[in-house]
Amino acid sequence: MIGNDVVDIIQSRKESNWQRQGFLNKIFTTEEQQFITIYPDPEIMVWILWSMKEAAYKIYNRQTAVRSFNPKHLVCNINNKHYGTVMCYNLIFYTTTSVKKNCIYTVASTSKKNLKNVYEIYDPLIFKDNNGLPYVINNKGKIQPVSVSHHGKYYKIAGLI
Repeated sequence: MIGNDVVDIIQSRKESNWQRQGFLNKIFTTEEQQFITIYPDPEIMVWILWSMKEAAYKIYNRQTAVRSFNPKHLVCNINNKHYGTVMCYNLIFYTTTSVKKNCIYTVASTSKKNLKNVYEIYDPLIFKDNNGLPYVINNKGKIQPVSVSHHGKYYKIAGLI
């Protein structure tokens, strides 16, 4: 399974004041707040962690059909600059994040090896199942679950090979 999330940095600056009192405590664990504090650009780390949580939540929601986003129940750990994990209850999700000038993009999977099998889908016809979860019909005529994310001027659709 796959989940993704994209953050438009310019848009996030207009929509959210991450430095306001209580914001970090509401969204992030103590350890995650330490990642933010020690990172050279704390704003970027806020959105890296946020995108990791969002991408993992999309998988959790697809697996469990539970629609309750509680950011503190999604606990992030960054293994190196690009790879991390998100724990949600007893489930673990693996993530990879790319940071560009004005965009942060995270992909999550239930398997670390699947991160190498992620591909971006351009201009597909997106369908939704009875639970509102997105999918496409692949070139073999089979249903393929995808993850869709958009924020500001960015729109990303990810699938697994």
